[in-house]
Amino acid sequence: MPGSGIWRTKSVEQSISDTDEPDTRLRRELTTRDLTVFGVAVVIGAGIFTLTARTAGNVAGPSISLAFVLAACACALAALCYAEFASTVPVAGSAYTFSYATFGEFVAWIIGWDLILEFALASAVVAKGWSLYLGNVFGAGSTIAHIGPLNLDWGALVIVGVLTVVLAVGTKVSSRVSAIVTAIKILVVLLVIVVGFFYIDTDNYSPFVPPAEQAGDAAAGMHQSLLSFFTGAGGSTYGWYGLLAAASLVFFAFIGFDVVATTAEETKNPQKSLPRGILGSLAIVTVLYVAVTVVLTGMVKYTDLRTGSPLVGDGSATLATAFEAHGITWAKMAISFGGLAGLTTVVMVMMLGQTRVLFAMSRDGLMPRGLAKTGRRGTPVRITLLVGGVVAVLAALFPMGTLEEMVNIGTLFAFVLVCIGVVILRRTRPDLPRGFRVPLVPLVPILAVLACGWLMLNLSVETWIRFVVWMALGVAVYFAYGYRRSVLGRRLAAPVEAAPEPEPEPIPANLPV
Repeated sequence: MPGSGIWRTKSVEQSISDTDEPDTRLRRELTTRDLTVFGVAVVIGAGIFTLTARTAGNVAGPSISLAFVLAACACALAALCYAEFASTVPVAGSAYTFSYATFGEFVAWIIGWDLILEFALASAVVAKGWSLYLGNVFGAGSTIAHIGPLNLDWGALVIVGVLTVVLAVGTKVSSRVSAIVTAIKILVVLLVIVVGFFYIDTDNYSPFVPPAEQAGDAAAGMHQSLLSFFTGAGGSTYGWYGLLAAASLVFFAFIGFDVVATTAEETKNPQKSLPRGILGSLAIVTVLYVAVTVVLTGMVKYTDLRTGSPLVGDGSATLATAFEAHGITWAKMAISFGGLAGLTTVVMVMMLGQTRVLFAMSRDGLMPRGLAKTGRRGTPVRITLLVGGVVAVLAALFPMGTLEEMVNIGTLFAFVLVCIGVVILRRTRPDLPRGFRVPLVPLVPILAVLACGWLMLNLSVETWIRFVVWMALGVAVYFAYGYRRSVLGRRLAAPVEAAPEPEPEPIPANLPV
């Protein structure tokens, strides 16, 4: 039975039934291959070309490859929970929809509000990164236009505008575009791996886990992690602590596979395709990440990748740094081109996830219902244009800075709720058909919650403060609008029509008087 008030739950059956509404129906046309492409497209971005070298040089040394394995294991635990939920509740909205069926409307709103923050900021930040790569590839230099007091990033504006049109045309078209661009960036990654393999010196792998060194004082005050703030523990680079810290950092290179779950309602066979798409894409990117780090740390000594080393200088090492050390000058252009292709699909798939979460919230009445109307191509055009406009403004006019960490905390918060939700739904609705089942429940979900919780504790205090402020704003919006406009709330409040009283039987005419 559904709860009452803010804890009212929307049954899985009702969620699935709502997908058949004519005006808000999405077109089912995605396959396992499409979902796998989306997953790889959004996870492999510029991080593989920059994050790997920087973390290897400053935090973990050659053990960076093991850090990626540890991060992949933590991510896989959450991915298993997403796969079960997505195959059980094949409805748009991902963690928002899952939470509605388990925790109730208020928690669903909170996670939906959280996902809005995650996808919008991620799209804007990555679009700005795309603009930087555009200047490198075509020699355009800065893509900032100065218009009076405004600094307009026209590169970010262009990519967001083009991808908004692609998403509005149709999800299948988006998948085809994503497949082509993803193939290009994977070819660049494979080229880097193959060429770099011939320059590996196995002596560079020793020591695999470098001796620990005391960390500097850069991370202090509000910039230190929440764990350090409460415990007063100091950090270190290298050593086993550095390895674990590196795993926390590179975990964010995997963020994005959860976007696959937002397309559940547009998948032809969600019970089979969603688990395969989520887990398959995660497996592919893990292999590529580990291969790149093994080649990178084999090409040059990890100390040469440290900030301040003669090879790096005062900046940060990138994948191109190792190739430049061997005189392979063309690698920088190839890596920049790969980064440009990589970021293109990341922006598109993040915006796709944003539109599907808003679509689900609008259809439930927690956002204006008119936004959920779909066009003749089966896509929520109004929401797509709205999201495109907001992301374009954020990317073109506002510097993102440390708001990047807001993407991370929002994602991990969603992971935690989904993992807990799997355990709850197993107990409350064991009868539901599940296309995929998480093994060893509740052990696997508990391990996933602990892993994600640990990573959240390693985020800075200022990130937590911003997150709490955003959540508080979301609570205010819910009680001011969503609670009163909720479709589920109106259904539960509607008076139940009383059954008509039976008409009295007619008196036979031949009864004796």
